[in-house]
Amino acid sequence: MSVQSVGPTVAVPEAHDLPAASAAPAPRRGRRGWATPLAPLGSLLVALGVWYLISYVVLRPERRFLVPPPHQVLSVSFLDWSHLEPMLSALALTARVSLTGLLLASVLGVGAAVLMSRARLLERALYPYAVILQTMPILAIVPLIGLWFGFGYTSRTVVCVIIALFPMIANTLFGLQSVDRAHHDLFTLQQASRWDRLRKLELPAALPAIFTGLRTSAGLSVIGAIVGDMFFKQGSPGIGTLLDVYRARLQSEDLFAAIILASLFGVAVFALFTFLNRLAIGSWHGSATDR
Repeated sequence: MSVQSVGPTVAVPEAHDLPAASAAPAPRRGRRGWATPLAPLGSLLVALGVWYLISYVVLRPERRFLVPPPHQVLSVSFLDWSHLEPMLSALALTARVSLTGLLLASVLGVGAAVLMSRARLLERALYPYAVILQTMPILAIVPLIGLWFGFGYTSRTVVCVIIALFPMIANTLFGLQSVDRAHHDLFTLQQASRWDRLRKLELPAALPAIFTGLRTSAGLSVIGAIVGDMFFKQGSPGIGTLLDVYRARLQSEDLFAAIILASLFGVAVFALFTFLNRLAIGSWHGSATDR
């Protein structure tokens, strides 16, 4: 007894009749490669246009010295070695102060965060003081810093440490406390010691947060160095000292040039730690990828 199929017959195409799967469109790297440098260049041109607009349209000629046009800043300050040389020397001193303060803040911040991650009691005892250190107006304690540490290089470094310390503590502590619980369970099954757990699990997992704190503290340390230059003027002048002098003397071209140099140094430090972030983390975390 034969069984007949019920319903319409469906034709099944042969394999060679099937259309080839369309390949995913290749990313347009060429256009993106051009857009990457053009975006900041376009914003720079817009900023220069606004600068010229303020100098020549908004300000009257007798008040143009307040915001000199860019070409005047270039010719008077950057292209004249007698003006540029003291600014570069001062910037070198400020760079040493800020990098020293950042190094100390990094060591102290990571160390304090590790201690607080070991015991909840330590976190409750120490973290409020870290918050107070962050919220305390630095200008209010500058006289005390000068009395305790003098009015030279050491006081400038202390200001950098105070300003840059809290981001290192907060970000490192967050990274240490954000390790996946399953990874902790695996180390518990292997009967790992607390030192092995910290060295092989918690610190590597906290690297993205640590580098986020480093990049934040890097900018703050530059600000702290400039603030210290303005208030502690014993010894060689820093870029903050020159900023104060140029402001008092109404040397607007040199004032704008010093601000630009200080800003470029801050950008360079941020870029350095971004590069180190990519080297240390590689491609396993989103913070190291170039979007």
